[in-house]
Amino acid sequence: MGHDMVWYTDTSPRPGARGNSQYEFRVLNLPPSASRSEVRQLLTEQAEYGHWELTRTRLYIGGSRKVWLRRKIIRVRSTL
Repeated sequence: MGHDMVWYTDTSPRPGARGNSQYEFRVLNLPPSASRSEVRQLLTEQAEYGHWELTRTRLYIGGSRKVWLRRKIIRVRSTL
């Protein structure tokens, strides 16, 4: 993909989150020039290799997209 895509990762807990589960969030801002097949390929790769799941998608006037991904934060406790 030759398009400029911007993302950031936010590991802060979300207000109203239930239980102990915490998620890491990634927001992708996709340009209007990105085709549906390119976006599908990007999201598939994120899900398969990064263990991200799709949380929300927003399509804006003009064709740009904003996509929210999340994955569970797994805390490892020391066994020593």
